[in-house]
Amino acid sequence: MIDRAGLAGFLRNRREALQPEDVGMPRGQRRRTTGLRREEVATLCHMSPDYYSRLERERGPQPSPQMLASIAQGLHLSIDERDHLFRLAGHNPPPRDGSSEHISPGLLRVLDRLQDTPAQIVTELGETLRQTPMGVALTGDTTQYTGPARSSGYRWFTDPAARDLYAPEQHAFMTRMYASGLRRVATLRGPDSRAAYLADLLLDSSEEFRRVWDDHEIGIRPHEVKHFVHPEVGALELNCQHLIDPDQAHSLMVYTAVPGTESYEKLQVLSVIGTQELH
Repeated sequence: MIDRAGLAGFLRNRREALQPEDVGMPRGQRRRTTGLRREEVATLCHMSPDYYSRLERERGPQPSPQMLASIAQGLHLSIDERDHLFRLAGHNPPPRDGSSEHISPGLLRVLDRLQDTPAQIVTELGETLRQTPMGVALTGDTTQYTGPARSSGYRWFTDPAARDLYAPEQHAFMTRMYASGLRRVATLRGPDSRAAYLADLLLDSSEEFRRVWDDHEIGIRPHEVKHFVHPEVGALELNCQHLIDPDQAHSLMVYTAVPGTESYEKLQVLSVIGTQELH
């Protein structure tokens, strides 16, 4: 059963505790509100201001689990706070395992400060949860996919266009890497996991995947230096650093180029292109 008073009080408290700079928003000069405004939270949560306002006023329908997940992410709640929000709204919290898509507040804060750098947060199956504008400029909007295609490894074996962004000499290694990574997660999460489901789909649909899967390779790690072939700026040699959230099995991937190199100059050009496309 929904605890409307508890839910309203919790939402107000968390909203007032957040500052615009905490969520990557400009503060503005004429700000009198303590914390964020309701309409700002609604924007962060991808819902109408009226819907969110009714929740804080102990009104409106019971929020769905999907709506609660969006609120939890928009308010930068911790995993414990997310679970508390679900219980206040009368729902069981989502599981805390590799299938969770709730990004920790710390990882979000880091991403918010990387707006001029290609970066993205992905799940252990390579599903993109968030990208910076420069991340979109580099790889395209990889949050748009649905179903199994959300996984970069699944796309690698089923969509030839997924390989266009990477130098051809890297393809054989990446094929082995994706198969090895999926085997690791499927073994870790068990036969009823999404990873095992993806493996079964690929075994049915991809001869190439079946071949490398039968090699039983494990522990093939991504190279620190990645070689991209961008459709607008051409060849890019970028270092990729990973920041891992062990509780949520999410990775923040940040791409940088060595200053003074041709790739560094091309990233500056890509920044301009990305800004123009946003407008």
